[in-house]
Amino acid sequence: MAEHAVLRIRDVSKQFPGVKALSHVSMEVEKGEVRALMGENGAGKSTLIKILTGIYQFEEGEIEFDGKRVHPKSAIEMQRLGVSTIYQEINLIPYLSVAENIYIGKEPIKHGRIDWEQVKKGAEEALRDLGISIDVTQKINQLSTALQQMAAIARALQTDAKLFIMDEATSSLDKRETQRLFDVIRNLKERGIAVIFVSHRMDELFQICDSVTILKDGELAGTYKMAEINHHTLVSKMIGRDAAEIIGQRKQYRTDWEQKPVMCEVKNIRKKTRLNGVNLKIRQGEIVGLAGLLGSGRTELAKIIFGEDTAYEGEVLIDGEKVHLPSVRKSIERGIVYCPEDRKTEGVFLGMSVEDNLTISVLRSLLRGGFVQTKKKKAIVEEYIQKINIKTPSGSTAVRSLSGGNQQKVILARWLAGKPRLIILDEPTRGIDVGAKAEIEKLIQQLAREGISVLYISSEIEELVRGCDRIAVLREGSVFGELFGEEITSDNLLHMIAGEDTAKTGGE
Repeated sequence: MAEHAVLRIRDVSKQFPGVKALSHVSMEVEKGEVRALMGENGAGKSTLIKILTGIYQFEEGEIEFDGKRVHPKSAIEMQRLGVSTIYQEINLIPYLSVAENIYIGKEPIKHGRIDWEQVKKGAEEALRDLGISIDVTQKINQLSTALQQMAAIARALQTDAKLFIMDEATSSLDKRETQRLFDVIRNLKERGIAVIFVSHRMDELFQICDSVTILKDGELAGTYKMAEINHHTLVSKMIGRDAAEIIGQRKQYRTDWEQKPVMCEVKNIRKKTRLNGVNLKIRQGEIVGLAGLLGSGRTELAKIIFGEDTAYEGEVLIDGEKVHLPSVRKSIERGIVYCPEDRKTEGVFLGMSVEDNLTISVLRSLLRGGFVQTKKKKAIVEEYIQKINIKTPSGSTAVRSLSGGNQQKVILARWLAGKPRLIILDEPTRGIDVGAKAEIEKLIQQLAREGISVLYISSEIEELVRGCDRIAVLREGSVFGELFGEEITSDNLLHMIAGEDTAKTGGE
């Protein structure tokens, strides 16, 4: 037993109706230790985190925090004890300013009133420590998902915590922002503050973590020092089988793209300070990756192609014809669909069933005499649940109860049911475990073989290298360069993102 443990978990179990979410899980985390918590979606990670943060109560076992036995009944109780949590799903108040969100609940008081000047100054300093310089008086919902995540991190770091829980805190951050967060974590270590770190980006674990605890189907699969375990073994322990089938896979490149028709093209797209003359072609059945640092304009370009953002200059062409009066409805009618980065707020309808989420885009085609053809609707749902392996008890299950990977599959199934021609995927594997990620990547390859074009936005270098036929790198709002076929390597892509011309540049 570690003498300097800040957290001790002994034989903790948690039961939900019909499901044993955790079964006799034990773990110890020392002061100043960075402990990875790993497992597939549904392995019990989120349940354990919610127990540690007071959201769920456990039925068996005991928890000791900072030398005292605790049985937390609320999140506030654990925060007061010294547990601070950064969640994957950003828990900010959208219509408050950046500064107000960072200081909410702990505003500095001067002469009996909130010192708003100090709130603004403190928020600017907190973000500056993370390498971010923005107007903190703007509303938080005006920021990109990545910048909102940095604001959430800044807020969490304002507490005097003894244990930080970071649940996919890097999922929407690019490599540069992630390294800044790692600098913060190293500083926490030096101050004796422990960190429980959850990430599906394997390389991050080996960079920043001292040890790893692995859960499998709600049970402890083992705890290891990072120096004593390799990538292959870690993934194998998570999925319960040899990981060779999903590690190091890479697609076979085709050489006949010039013969394929251009399905979508953007010409000289400009948008205020975000896009500065973007030119890009996407051919039929081609998977085009879109890479770049935070703020490079990837999501902005995606929303313009989808018709969600109409405030731009330049041209969007579909099958060689310019799109006039763009709109989301017209884009969907043309076969262009979009899976957004933030699936919980922009992608799925959490309060609705899998069935209703999956068929909402084709509802009009299911109507007869003003009524929905129930049998036809259920047949579509069953077809896609089986086709892309959505793990759900039934179509009537609430989508909020599914894992992140299965929620993402529901979004994909929704659009596939409408027979699309171009799918825009914005961080499609964000916060998804390695097994589900492999399934989604395999599905994307299958869609391309069927002639569906894919615009693939991702901050994960290896993901783009594994799956794309061509990668365009956005830098300062324009296409800095492109990589094709065998040119697509991690080193080439990293150099190009950094602004070094190591391959073809300028786009098609």
